[in-house]
Amino acid sequence: MALEGLMGQGLVGALVVDFGIQFVGWGLAAALQTEKFYDLFGSLTFITLALGTLINSGDYAARQVGLTAMVVAWALRLGTYLVIRITRDGADKRFDEAKKSPGLFLVYWALQGVWVFTTVLPLLLVNCRSGSHASLMWTDAIGLGIWLTGFIIESAADYQKFVFRSDPANKGRFIQSGIWKHSRHPNYFGEILVWWGVYVTSLGSLTSYQPAVAVLSPLFVMLLLLKVSGVPLLEKSADEKWGEELEYQAYKANSRELLPLPKICQD
Repeated sequence: MALEGLMGQGLVGALVVDFGIQFVGWGLAAALQTEKFYDLFGSLTFITLALGTLINSGDYAARQVGLTAMVVAWALRLGTYLVIRITRDGADKRFDEAKKSPGLFLVYWALQGVWVFTTVLPLLLVNCRSGSHASLMWTDAIGLGIWLTGFIIESAADYQKFVFRSDPANKGRFIQSGIWKHSRHPNYFGEILVWWGVYVTSLGSLTSYQPAVAVLSPLFVMLLLLKVSGVPLLEKSADEKWGEELEYQAYKANSRELLPLPKICQD
């Protein structure tokens, strides 16, 4: 009942629930000094906000249900993958120092709260709006197509990399097969498409200033993955590991950073 009441407060309530989940996750993870709950709680937050705002709205319009299903499907798929991966690997080096310091660890969990809320903004705006929703239109078909393309690309990329890393013979090596042959970060390309798809789908229910607020979601995802914690860090790490190897130099020259398409012209 408390959760339902908070969801009834719209975006503010969703924000409180979001950070409440992060705080609980941080408390448990800090006590055990483990990072194994981080991605799990992140995915659970997406699912909780998506389903909670839909149920609380009491208006199961086609666009609301569709958007909610898109977010839940993405969070379930990615969350399952990340939990299986951390279980297999046993640790995540990003948290080697942070998990030993409760204060620093809390910053990581707070940042996850910001990430979840900003990323899921289009769905929150749709599910928390008052009044009836417009009928399905062409933006819904385009948005779903973009989302589905991104979902398939991200899922395929994660699966191929998981299989590659599960083979002991590939320990310490880089993947350059499958969808990774043409792109060094195809999973990020897929994730960017997922959230642009969610945004475009949401447009049929957004009015006034809301589209300008909702677009913060895909723009934030792009900023995060392309300029902050995604591509730059992984490119730097890869260069440090394999930068002197001719095989990696050839792979980097013949692949794109993001777009999973053959590179016709060399830089």
